[in-house]
Amino acid sequence: MKARGKRTDGPVSRLINRRVSGRISGYIVSHDIPLTPNQASLISAVVGFLALPLYLAGQPALAGAVVQVSSILDGVDGEIARARGQASRLGGFLDSMLDRAVDIAVLLGLSLYAYITGLPHALVLVASMLALAGDLMVSYLHARGEASLGVHPLLLGRVPSLASRDVRLFIVFLGSLASQADPRASLATLLLVAVLSLTYVALKTVDVALGYREGMGGGRDS
Repeated sequence: MKARGKRTDGPVSRLINRRVSGRISGYIVSHDIPLTPNQASLISAVVGFLALPLYLAGQPALAGAVVQVSSILDGVDGEIARARGQASRLGGFLDSMLDRAVDIAVLLGLSLYAYITGLPHALVLVASMLALAGDLMVSYLHARGEASLGVHPLLLGRVPSLASRDVRLFIVFLGSLASQADPRASLATLLLVAVLSLTYVALKTVDVALGYREGMGGGRDS
């Protein structure tokens, strides 16, 4: 496979996901299977959406497994696009929008599972809102950084990819497995996603500002 990964890949993508998605993409490309990058994005999203009804059915372990499979498949679209020279701005836009929709569905499903298992409702509400806010803020930080500064924030500064999408979904995967034995793990998972994401956003915002000024000579202040 050509250009299998990206410089901005998170640790889970580099160590786990790409090892699997690269083989899938390699098979698709080498056998000339007529699957477009956008179709691959849609398949990954559909798999991710399946987690929501599984959480509602009281099957968090199976839902978590589905989440991780979707996370792995999320790399296939870009790998196919790079290997076949089919990368496009529209494809990147659609993939990003589908990713956000899946993230919302996954966190909603995990939150509802925590709610229906009888955990303190107020605490579940706060944890779910903070987890969702952190998830979306990480994505916004990266997207806004590229749009405003012309460079991905992970390529600036020293703070590593602590809460990239692959990391967040892997945490949900592990937390969902644990939730099958103890529903309290679902609440702990939401809180962990929230704390990790919001901490990363705060640190990386400062890191990007300092890194951009020092490494690129500044720019617009607003």
